[in-house]
Amino acid sequence: MHRDEADRSADDARRDTEPIPGMAHPPRNRADDLLGDGDSPPPSGPADIPPPIEPTGGYSDTDDFDSATGLPNDGPRRVTSVEPEPSAYVARYLFPTEKYRGEWRRHWIHIIVPIIVLIVATFLMGFVSSLLAHYKADIAVTVVVLLWVLSLIWVGWRAFDWFQDRFILTNKRVMLINGLITRKVAMMPLLRVTDMKYQQSPLGRMLNYGTFVLESAGQDQALREVPHLPNPNELYLRVVEEMYEPEAVEARLGESEADGNDA
Repeated sequence: MHRDEADRSADDARRDTEPIPGMAHPPRNRADDLLGDGDSPPPSGPADIPPPIEPTGGYSDTDDFDSATGLPNDGPRRVTSVEPEPSAYVARYLFPTEKYRGEWRRHWIHIIVPIIVLIVATFLMGFVSSLLAHYKADIAVTVVVLLWVLSLIWVGWRAFDWFQDRFILTNKRVMLINGLITRKVAMMPLLRVTDMKYQQSPLGRMLNYGTFVLESAGQDQALREVPHLPNPNELYLRVVEEMYEPEAVEARLGESEADGNDA
């Protein structure tokens, strides 16, 4: 009787230690891996710890930050000038001690009316010319073509006027230069600007342009409203920084020059 019970206990112990079919190795406990079991020595090196998860987004410690503003250099903080140096068209209006900061051309929406006129005039010229040619009206066709050429000249003049139009920023003032036949030069000293804002219509927000409005102690000034300026947010920050943080601008430009000389 006791012998049968002993045999059954031995069979149960053997079944508990046999591996499960289909499993190459029985599951191991993490404590066995760290402390070791009787069959293998404990690991000599540190335990395998998964690396920390890096946060997505934001800035890392290796990002290149601007020491003057505390912002990343590759961010949308700066708006690029048309020319790194004053063009011959602008240089004649700057005095020697004035420090040039940049010049910008107005947004292409400034000449949207001439563009529409050119498209409509071209369509009408083709349609009317073909219609008159069907009736052998050669003189009328010539008149239509001449009118189209005049509209083309007018559009070209407006486009060239837009191409030469400049909004200029220096360390002392903002300027606006426009006009081909009648040249207009308007300026506002930065020290006299008491309020500055920009406005964007829904279309301006989609196409990224706006209107600048400058106030000067309630007086009438030559430069008060400048429509259709590109990248208004970045340009606004550039002008305001020149007004209130000129030392930061000088420090940043000095670092840029030093980096350029090292390169």
